[in-house]
Amino acid sequence: PIVPVATNRYKGAKSAALLSARPTGQGATRNGESAPMSKQTILEADYRPSDDEPFMNERQREYFRGKLNAWKDEILREAKGTLANLQSENENHPDIADRASSETDRAIELRARDRQRKLIAKIDAAIARIDDNSYGYCEETGEPISLKRLEARPIATLSLEAQERHERNERVFRDD
Repeated sequence: PIVPVATNRYKGAKSAALLSARPTGQGATRNGESAPMSKQTILEADYRPSDDEPFMNERQREYFRGKLNAWKDEILREAKGTLANLQSENENHPDIADRASSETDRAIELRARDRQRKLIAKIDAAIARIDDNSYGYCEETGEPISLKRLEARPIATLSLEAQERHERNERVFRDD
């Protein structure tokens, strides 16, 4: 089956320098401005990005947009369930140990929700990068991030090599 996916009509360029390093015809024109996108991109239900097609073409961008939106929707559904659960558990425990256990569980749940809130912000930032055609490119080097990495971590902003370098530097500075 074929599923239509809506897209924005026009995309803004994030950085002419970053776009100029990319091949033309893949979301950027020769002058570094974004090319107008079609109103709708059609993706097959079983579509998976491949290294055999141009990197971050319209289909790949829409695939990752759908993946990110589905992830965000799932997080928001879980958050609504958590909120309902926390409101329903608003009972008074006569036993101090039960009360402490309940408060600990509540604190753990709230910390998890806070992490999810931060994750939603990262998902929104990734969707914004799709909109400005910078998604899938390393923020440090401008090189493409591998499709395997994006499939596993769609909010990735660094290539695997740049991420490893960043983590090595973080360890060096942390040990001081």
